[in-house]
Amino acid sequence: MSSTTELLKGAAELFPGEVVTQAHVRHLDLPSGAGRFALITLDNGLDHTKPTTFGPQSLANLDAAIDQVEKEASEGTITGVGITGKPFIFAVGADLKGVELLGRHEDALAIGKGGHDVFRRLSGLAVPTFAYYNGAAMGGGVEVGLHCAYRTVSTAIPAFSLPEVFLGLVPGWGGCALLPNLIGADRAVSVIIENSLNQNRQLKGKQVFELGIADAIFEGADFLEQSLIWTAAVLKGELAVERPAIDRGEGWDAAVARGRAIADSKVHGAAPAAYRALDIIAAAKDGDLSAGFDAEDRALADLIMGGELRSGIYAFNLVQKRAKRPAGAPDKSLARPVTKVGVVGAGLMASQLALLFLRRLEVPVVLTDIDQERVDKGVGYVHAEIEKLLGKGRINQDKANRLKGLVSGVLDKAEGFADADFIIEAVFEEIGVKQQVFAEVEAVAPAHAILATNTSSLSVTEMASKLKNPERVVGFHFFNPVAILPLLEIVRGEQTDDASLATAFGVARKLKKTAVLVKDAPAFVVNRILTRFMGEIQNVIDEGTPVEVAEKAVEPLGLPMSPLVLLELVGPAIGLHVSETLNRAFPERFTVSQNLAAVVKAGKRGFYVYDSGAPVLDPEVAALLKQGDTVLTEEQTRDRVLDAVAQEIGLMLDEGVVAEAQDIDLCLITGAGWPFHLGGITPYLDREGVSQRVNGKPFLAQGVASVPA
Repeated sequence: MSSTTELLKGAAELFPGEVVTQAHVRHLDLPSGAGRFALITLDNGLDHTKPTTFGPQSLANLDAAIDQVEKEASEGTITGVGITGKPFIFAVGADLKGVELLGRHEDALAIGKGGHDVFRRLSGLAVPTFAYYNGAAMGGGVEVGLHCAYRTVSTAIPAFSLPEVFLGLVPGWGGCALLPNLIGADRAVSVIIENSLNQNRQLKGKQVFELGIADAIFEGADFLEQSLIWTAAVLKGELAVERPAIDRGEGWDAAVARGRAIADSKVHGAAPAAYRALDIIAAAKDGDLSAGFDAEDRALADLIMGGELRSGIYAFNLVQKRAKRPAGAPDKSLARPVTKVGVVGAGLMASQLALLFLRRLEVPVVLTDIDQERVDKGVGYVHAEIEKLLGKGRINQDKANRLKGLVSGVLDKAEGFADADFIIEAVFEEIGVKQQVFAEVEAVAPAHAILATNTSSLSVTEMASKLKNPERVVGFHFFNPVAILPLLEIVRGEQTDDASLATAFGVARKLKKTAVLVKDAPAFVVNRILTRFMGEIQNVIDEGTPVEVAEKAVEPLGLPMSPLVLLELVGPAIGLHVSETLNRAFPERFTVSQNLAAVVKAGKRGFYVYDSGAPVLDPEVAALLKQGDTVLTEEQTRDRVLDAVAQEIGLMLDEGVVAEAQDIDLCLITGAGWPFHLGGITPYLDREGVSQRVNGKPFLAQGVASVPA
């Protein structure tokens, strides 16, 4: 028994639930008399919705297939070896379900070495090897192809990436060492670092070819047939594959430096994976692949046993699994059909909602407002956005015409809403205004119609309190920009019934939003946490800490933008309004910054000006600020802010605002862009010891987003 076989056998015992991938070998005669060819097909026996992965037993199966073709190659009975995948899927990398279970460094090291030992055998065969990327390829799926001598790619590939850094790993089965030596360090940094840290950006087939990862590209319909014709030409010497020379001098060093700058801007040193990957890329400059593979093994094992990967997998599972099965949602069978949607208001937010409902539900959508000019502007916005989609080729002319025909605007609510099944309001954030709107809508809407509110902080129960049928009122809180941020906080009022709630969740699914059930508590989840977070930053500034120190203090969190830039995006007036709402509810914890009030009163849209391209404190805002004489350091500021957030989350969980800490994390990742690599806020607070310090206990059990005990 070889050392690789023993390694994989031991690892397989740690992965009891592995979905095993088979490596089927079949033989065929290449065209033009190019000889007998062995083709390995990776297939887990399931359809394309269950992508092929590599766990220990799967690697062992590929190892056995290579045993067979290695013997045939050495005997001279085959002229080449190819590897491809099942329909629509090449392979999507390591089986992360098993990685979560690993508790020892040596077991993690075995996973890295096992993959390397199997994959590198492809480059050592006595005949040329070919990878045919026929479908989605990620991580180890990409890497197994990099060990081959040649690669082709399908134009139909929807997703191709090395996403490991996004999850808190490095490409550990050859990616960091092989890719820069194939396409150059700069392009490799784009694929491994830049794309990963830009929300796991995927490549299409054409981009894979243009980057030089693949040597040829063919249409999806006859991809394998064309790849084999091309293979025959290569083997017969009729076609020479030429690759550009790699810059192993200053260009390589500059690429690594660019990668470090990208990592610094995205994670601010708070997450190690990108930096470990860059170290390996830097060392790969001399082309010593064995040393590179050893470095990948070490990095992989270290990161598997670190908190970042566990948090990354935790976040991935939240977004991929928990988001599809919202905690506390009523039975789907209770949901009523929605065949027409009404939108009260025709401002920007209301118009964005109208566009979303129109595109996803493809049912009539009618907007109302207080005058014809506003109604026309709202409908005009929707029409203009449809034209943009048409111009980009996202929809055809027939669909554009159909969508335009489905949206309309009226002044008379009775005319617009008499046959609507779902009516959502997006009017001024004031309880009296919203109560009046709902009273008017209830008077004209059908008895079964859901009355939804897009309120960001007001009480849904109070909003419904004066209605005859408060049970059909539900909170339906979107996040701006509506088309981009996935989160939808669905709020159950005290009298909301199961049928109304089920209908709301059904609509959310059709809108392709991540719906989280939230208790009717002030500002719900995201706005309550962000307001406490922002409020503490503002408190520190008001007390005397310089603005730049307060902003820089939270950089290690790797947030997508600084607190005051976020405030600018939200709008200072809205930020002030939410802080006032929460101050009324919880005066002992939520303050109203007089400096923020002064900025709003002065009509300023933010704290910064951008004349130089970078944010600089607006001199007019600086003149408005009245500060005390208490100056904190960055570390003191960060501790104070995180303590406040940990306290607030603890109280929210005690109040039952959501079912579990996991829902807090899901909300912040999908509604506020909380860094994926941190796994959400609660794993970060646990890792940093803040939860224990503030609440006397961690938010999550050991092993949930951390290494098992």
